[in-house]
Amino acid sequence: MMERYDLLVIGAGPGGYVAAIRGAQLGLRVACVERWIGKDGKPALGGTCLNVGCIPSKALLESSEQYHRARHGLGAHGISVGEVSIDPVAMVARKDRIVGQFTGGITGLFRKNGVTWLQGSGRLLGGGQVEVKAADGTVQTVGAQHILIATGSRPTPLSVAPLDGDRIVDSAGALDFTAVPATLGIIGAGVIGLELGSVWARLGSAVTLLEAMPEFLPTVDHAIATIAHKEFTGQGLDIRLGAKVTGARVKAGRVTVGFEDASGPQQARFDRLIVAVGRQPVTDDMGLDVAAVTCDERGFIPVDERFRTSAEGVYAIGDVVRGPMLAHRASEDGIAVAEGIAGQHCHADYGTIPWIIYTWPEIAWVGHTEQALKAEGVPYTVGIFPFQANGRARAMEAAQGQVKLLAHAETDRVLGVHIVGPHASELIAEAVVAMEFRASAEDIARIVHAHPTLSEALHEAALAAHGRAIHI
Repeated sequence: MMERYDLLVIGAGPGGYVAAIRGAQLGLRVACVERWIGKDGKPALGGTCLNVGCIPSKALLESSEQYHRARHGLGAHGISVGEVSIDPVAMVARKDRIVGQFTGGITGLFRKNGVTWLQGSGRLLGGGQVEVKAADGTVQTVGAQHILIATGSRPTPLSVAPLDGDRIVDSAGALDFTAVPATLGIIGAGVIGLELGSVWARLGSAVTLLEAMPEFLPTVDHAIATIAHKEFTGQGLDIRLGAKVTGARVKAGRVTVGFEDASGPQQARFDRLIVAVGRQPVTDDMGLDVAAVTCDERGFIPVDERFRTSAEGVYAIGDVVRGPMLAHRASEDGIAVAEGIAGQHCHADYGTIPWIIYTWPEIAWVGHTEQALKAEGVPYTVGIFPFQANGRARAMEAAQGQVKLLAHAETDRVLGVHIVGPHASELIAEAVVAMEFRASAEDIARIVHAHPTLSEALHEAALAAHGRAIHI
């Protein structure tokens, strides 16, 4: 007899597993299909984010930052530690332990909430049925009243730089280097490229980023991107803009990369090469056509405001649909779908989703950029406060960057907040809350912020929007 569920989720990344747990909390009978096999050869939950994305990359960023601080940052505090060395094998092993703890934690959460984990790949059959094929080839068919596609995304391949799993790798392969490459090339200077470049540059690699776009971080507020570019190049990252890669080949254990820039054809040689040119949705070979689920030419699934696809009873969230490819966005999508199915309000506000680049200094933003407001003809005021004038940042020897607040010139409502500086990933949360509650710059300016804290920089930026900053 075929097993039937109220909700069947395909994919157990941050969108899928959260949707499954929330659905179970609301009393639905839930199953989640996931095919991921971990480094240890065992099935694992968590998808890209927990296994080869958000969590492992942040673990390596933290390790490399600690190493760099021990070598270069403690002297200013009067601390001498002698010779410092790095063991990449131990660093990667620590990363793997953290990944295992979190993927295992999701297994426990599924058990606690009564979510059934169906190990294998899911394929739509239409009529509310899904075929689940296990790694050993075993096939079962299950039915569900509601089916949620949450299969996420994969690195976009680059035909001129095919991966070999050794010298030329994608973002996942870059998390498992067991030695620090003397020279490292990265195709793409976006979020992933900058984060991975930061990891290995701190550990001693000479890092070159080849970015086809002529502008650095074009979707980031231009003033913030300019500051970030100066900081990163000052750290030794060689960021080459307008550099279109034309080919890459491995010879004698090194990678030769051909590219074209404003000076014409160029060549560079590296010990390793990372391809980080973006991500694409995983929607192929899923039976979308059989189930009458529409897909666009790029592989994305169109959905309505309740995440419903063109097929009755089939939903899609996260990286396979429109919007930013962010783990926290996918989680909120998943909660919205589960609550909508259970008869509650279905809500996801994309206007206040925070974006973060976990370099040092960190970059974080929410809402409109100044260039977007100019293009839309929206009247606005700007408040800027540098971390150089923030006592806590100076005490931390981390006074790089600034907070920039944009407010509507007539209503004073906060339209965007952009930060480059220490712990920007944490500071941006206050801006998100403020914008969700439709706060004005004056509202933030009138809130008492503890002293000395980094959060005072946001307070002063709000004051600066009215020409009232105290400490600049």
